[in-house]
Amino acid sequence: MPRFRRIRVYLVFAIFALALLYHVSRNSTWNGADSTGFGRVVSHNPLAAKPKPDDKKASTNIRPPNEPAEKPATETAPLPGPPTAAAPDVVNPVPEVNIPKLKTSHHVQGAYGLPTKRPGPPTPAIANTLPTPATEDTLPTPATDDTPSTPTPDSDADTNGLDGTVRYADLATAPATPTSPVHWTKPHEFYPVPSASLLRLPTGTPKTLRAVQYAFPDPEAPAAREKRLRRQAKVKAEAGRAWEAYRHYAWTHDEVKPVSLAPNDPFCGWAATLVDALDTLWLMNMTAEFDAGVEVVKAIDFTTTPYRVDIPVFETIIRYLGGLLGAYDVTGGHDGRYRVLLDKAVELAEILMSVFDTPNRMPVLYYQWKPEYNISPKKASTSSGVAELGSMGMEFTRLAQLTGEDKYYDAIARITDALEELQNRPGGTALPGIFPQNLDASGCNRTAAAERREEALRKQTEEDQRKNAEDEARQAAAAAAPDRWADDADEHVLRDNHTRTDVPGLKTKRGSRSPSYPYYGGSSLDDEDECIPQPLVGSGFGQDSYSMGGSQDSAYEYFPKLYALLGGLVPKYQAMHVKTVDAVRKYLLFRPMAAGDPDVLFSAKALSSNGNDAHLSYEYEVTHLTCFLGGMFALGGKLFDRPADVNIGGRLAEGCVWAYDVFPTGIMPEYAQVLPCPDAADCHFDEAAWHEKLDPNREYRERRMQEYHLELADWEKEVEEIKAKDAEEKRRARAQAEKAEAARLRKDEEARGLRPVNNTRTGDLEGRPIGHDHEEETHVHRRDDSGSDPLDFNSAPAPAPVPATTTTNTETETETQQRDAGGDQKPILYIPPKPTKPLTHAEYIAEQLNITHVPRASPEAIESVWYMYRITGDPVWQERGWRMFEAVIRATRAEGGHSAIYDVTTTDRHPGGADSMESFWLAETLKYFWLLFAEPDVVSLDKWVLNTEAHPFRRPG
Repeated sequence: MPRFRRIRVYLVFAIFALALLYHVSRNSTWNGADSTGFGRVVSHNPLAAKPKPDDKKASTNIRPPNEPAEKPATETAPLPGPPTAAAPDVVNPVPEVNIPKLKTSHHVQGAYGLPTKRPGPPTPAIANTLPTPATEDTLPTPATDDTPSTPTPDSDADTNGLDGTVRYADLATAPATPTSPVHWTKPHEFYPVPSASLLRLPTGTPKTLRAVQYAFPDPEAPAAREKRLRRQAKVKAEAGRAWEAYRHYAWTHDEVKPVSLAPNDPFCGWAATLVDALDTLWLMNMTAEFDAGVEVVKAIDFTTTPYRVDIPVFETIIRYLGGLLGAYDVTGGHDGRYRVLLDKAVELAEILMSVFDTPNRMPVLYYQWKPEYNISPKKASTSSGVAELGSMGMEFTRLAQLTGEDKYYDAIARITDALEELQNRPGGTALPGIFPQNLDASGCNRTAAAERREEALRKQTEEDQRKNAEDEARQAAAAAAPDRWADDADEHVLRDNHTRTDVPGLKTKRGSRSPSYPYYGGSSLDDEDECIPQPLVGSGFGQDSYSMGGSQDSAYEYFPKLYALLGGLVPKYQAMHVKTVDAVRKYLLFRPMAAGDPDVLFSAKALSSNGNDAHLSYEYEVTHLTCFLGGMFALGGKLFDRPADVNIGGRLAEGCVWAYDVFPTGIMPEYAQVLPCPDAADCHFDEAAWHEKLDPNREYRERRMQEYHLELADWEKEVEEIKAKDAEEKRRARAQAEKAEAARLRKDEEARGLRPVNNTRTGDLEGRPIGHDHEEETHVHRRDDSGSDPLDFNSAPAPAPVPATTTTNTETETETQQRDAGGDQKPILYIPPKPTKPLTHAEYIAEQLNITHVPRASPEAIESVWYMYRITGDPVWQERGWRMFEAVIRATRAEGGHSAIYDVTTTDRHPGGADSMESFWLAETLKYFWLLFAEPDVVSLDKWVLNTEAHPFRRPG
């Protein structure tokens, strides 16, 4: 009977398994044709790279007009290709922002297809005419037909990029397989902000702010106008050249490599250069290029990227979100015809809003967008760059103004409040008014948490010791009376296993009795007990850095700009700006000691190791990124009626112009160091003092040079001794070899029974021995069959004859073995290394003067030049800017646009390119050069405010 019951269990299990297999076989999603073996699906990989065409120009992603495209396997119809005429594609306004509803894997079996196809590159159509001067209230509007153009769908968008990567159109039509692209889906919000708690946009009538821009005379002098327009046209031509290079070699990619003529995608592959340059194209009246760019923007899917697993939040906000909003504003905003730009900005912003879902609402700066990364709560980084943290305000504020959605303003207003609290906190920073380069934005006090963990561990240890003592006593008693203590011991073990991990500060993983400790190394956050709240604090780990350079710059730049963008209704931005510039004037500004005694200023870097300003160390640096500071000082000086700040802004801008002029290429490096003047008011160049500062170890170098000469003399003597010893050893070796050879030959002669020749006897004139006839001589001196003379000590015996079929080899087997073992190889003569010659004081100075970082064709210097021209009206700034433009173009021109260069110290007027044309070249650098020679009403500082990527946002009022 027991055996039957066991078989019955097996039968039930078999029936269940058969039913399960039958059910699976009827599943409509099962596709046996695609399978090769159980569970292995063979399909097309849409992300697999394809071979690169041989002819790059022939394989560029240019779509012929009027060619129909296949309908992608998605719910969205394919987007039309670029317009065939110069007329823009007019986008009619829609009543509300329509964010596409994204399907998740819970709704659709398989993977995702992209909703749209990327259009191919447009036909080149660069406008050669100058823009019509704008009126006082509007930007130059391109002349367009009121009738929307009817673009024709094309199919070339399915072709691959130059790098062989599959384009978005390929992904859209790819079969739904496990290798299809993953899409972002809106994650669960762990820390939502109730509507009643939202920080809302300020209401009320915007204030009338002080005029910023100089009142330029009208009309303009004819000669000045002619020169200005001629220069502006040259800037536009270079912008057109850069755009054509991008269109031809990297269309829909982030950037073009101007030397290798290939695309580059550092920013998720969402066409960063194109989006970044949209407002530049519109301002320059390049309407055909602008409309082609808008068609690409329609097709961008911000929910996926094959290039990155994380989204760089700061770069994405200033380039993409700022670019879309700037283009929307300059084309007329709500009164314009490009509502799609705002729609796409909202789509992107909805994704970016997830970065604020942290306990303290401080953002995650590198957002892992894939759904599997967003199933648990996150906290901000313990080392957040100030610039990344504080440079979101303008973009989200403008988006809130345009959409009426307070949640966008709430996101950045909380960051502002946290920075304001840190700036006002006594002892919050070593330099009051300035933030350290990196901040702990996690909101969790790591020190307090560690102390609590240590306290919990101490209590746990004490509890363990107490329980161990009880156990030992109980075991001793149990040994004496086993029956009495058995039940109590078992009960105690059960109770002990239940309570040992029930200690505050320690937690046990499910299914384990071993306590685990909270993990703080990443951005995960498991429960509230792990986080002891704290505000923003520095995260320099013993030393904090304070400067206006990289990782800090734009956070301060946004204070006066947000004040203007909000119409002066949020006074905290003025207060924060004033505290910042006062601290910069007190701690960071310095005048460099330089030939010609230029009256210019730069901003240094201060380092604090004790949390206060008592013992600061300085790096007197000249960096291109700090060149924005002149424009910031001047703008804030005009807005807040601080004339001294305007003057300081001018001297800061002049410093960067001076740095351009002193280098052979006419271009300022990204980084260099100078000597500060002891007295900024009375400073004269002292070359000796300058060199002494560059090389404070001059005495050490001179002492090392003396030691070097002594070491060199000793080395030369040692080498001569080694060579002499080696020569003597070789002479002795040769003598021994000759002696051994003579002995061997004599032995061979004796073996043949021949009498050795007496070389001391005299013979006749022919050299024959006396007393021997010719026959005897012939007998004695006959050669053996080998052809060698056994009595000739200068000839070696020839090898024995070998068969004709064998290749002759004069190396014997023994010799081969010796050679292979290194036995017959002469030892290499060892010569000790020659002493290394140290740098002299003069050589070290020359080396330091040539150490500069690669310039990236950055915009900060021309940015401040433009601000100073618009604020002061002094045409000298136009002349300085033109000199900079000519030097930059001369040095950066490349086949594929314009390239960053390697060396600004070279005398070559055409230095080698670094194969990089970043998106800010069109978005900022060329835009500022063009605006320097534009009509003053174009992007007037009294009506517009520009974000850190030079995207213009319209001010209220």
